[in-house]
Amino acid sequence: MSKEKEPFSLKKRIKSFEYSLAGLAHLLKLEHNARIHVIAAIMVVIAGWLLEISSMEWVAIVICIGFVFTTETLNTSIENICDHLTTDIHPHIKIIKDLASGAVLISAVTAVVVALIIFIPKILSLI
Repeated sequence: MSKEKEPFSLKKRIKSFEYSLAGLAHLLKLEHNARIHVIAAIMVVIAGWLLEISSMEWVAIVICIGFVFTTETLNTSIENICDHLTTDIHPHIKIIKDLASGAVLISAVTAVVVALIIFIPKILSLI
């Protein structure tokens, strides 16, 4: 069954942003790790501003921040779906949750490595 395409509606596009913002509010309100990511992102932005990083370094920082928040949001979504499906401890659900959590770890470690590559030389040049 194919769904007929609806005509473009600015009202519906605006409503979709409201849903997205509600999801991000939920993420920040209920997920402790997301709040830690916010604090880390703020600290990195302040460091970038103070150390006057280049435009390309800002691009790398912004991509990393987006990468971490994207994986954290997807991880939270996957965990919520799994919890909705069953409250029982199930080995396949554990694997799914562990994989999603692993994606967050990969993105966070990547972000830390990029930050070290950018900030260590700048900090060393101040010493």
